[in-house]
Amino acid sequence: MSSTNSPGLIPATILTGFLGSGKTTLLKRVLSEAHGQKIAVIENEFGEENIDNDILVADTNEQIIQMSNGCVCCTIREDLRTTLSELAAKRRRGELDFERVVIETTGLADPGPVAQTFFMDDEIAESYLLDSILTLVDAKHAEEQLNTRQEARRQIGFADQIFISKTDLVDAAAADELAHRIKHMNPRAPQQRVHFGNVDIASVFDLRGFNLNAKLEIDPDFLNADAHDHHHHDHDHDHEHGEHCDHPHHHHHDDDVKSFVFRSDKPFNPAKLEDFLGAIVQVYGPKMLRYKGVLHMKGTDKKVIFQGVHQLMGSDLGPKWLPNEKKQSKMVFIGIDLPKDILLQGLEGCLA
Repeated sequence: MSSTNSPGLIPATILTGFLGSGKTTLLKRVLSEAHGQKIAVIENEFGEENIDNDILVADTNEQIIQMSNGCVCCTIREDLRTTLSELAAKRRRGELDFERVVIETTGLADPGPVAQTFFMDDEIAESYLLDSILTLVDAKHAEEQLNTRQEARRQIGFADQIFISKTDLVDAAAADELAHRIKHMNPRAPQQRVHFGNVDIASVFDLRGFNLNAKLEIDPDFLNADAHDHHHHDHDHDHEHGEHCDHPHHHHHDDDVKSFVFRSDKPFNPAKLEDFLGAIVQVYGPKMLRYKGVLHMKGTDKKVIFQGVHQLMGSDLGPKWLPNEKKQSKMVFIGIDLPKDILLQGLEGCLA
């Protein structure tokens, strides 16, 4: 199966989620199922809850093990950058054959630095394309984990796709409430309920969560981040609102990971916007998990596509605005305790 990505770039997927959410089940399936794809799996920790030794028959002194179905399994004993670089070099020399990489992060890891590796390092950026961050959530324990562990909330904020597993172990109301809570934290990641990590491979790969232009052209719902709140302006969700009648026992968790949307029909002044965003990421970068947008910029007839992770942001010229299309900027910010008013007013001040 050939990948549709840029020629020669190896698509990479970051898999994150708390212990017990089904990451290992999903990985085992990826590694042992005959799906016809050669995948390299990078294990970011080597504990007892990792891929069982019955799959890894080889002596684990070797870092990189070739599986019977052509997949490659690799445990990180140094840093991720070195491992990725070594895998790409072996692939170029014809010593290893694989089409994509899946990186499993530790249960408590912040996926941010892992994602940044793909942007910050030229050598890695020339070999790999970050496809998406997938977060697995265990429905049975999620409530407690989200209440007590900021890492769990961050993993939700970072996700391009969320898989909720073990929904059969909780009642329907609890599963719906969890889905609603997650939607507030990260409205732009589609959610899918799965059984013990048993996910269709097609819904795991080539999601293009990071591949901006493709994503935005394919997915009309992207940035309708507040589609589930039926207001045309972005005040905070009022949970006494009629729209939540279907949640009679909806307990509102005021999570520190939140999202908000900025939109405007006026064009941005490019220099002002660049200065403002530059200043914002200097101050709030560590708390900015993901941010993304399609911008209407003065001086170009093309859409400007913009996104970032923490302090790293980038933009790209997208397709031209269509003659009948409403030129509008839309941006989504997902972060921890971000000062929404400062950001919204600041963006307002960057309009031409």
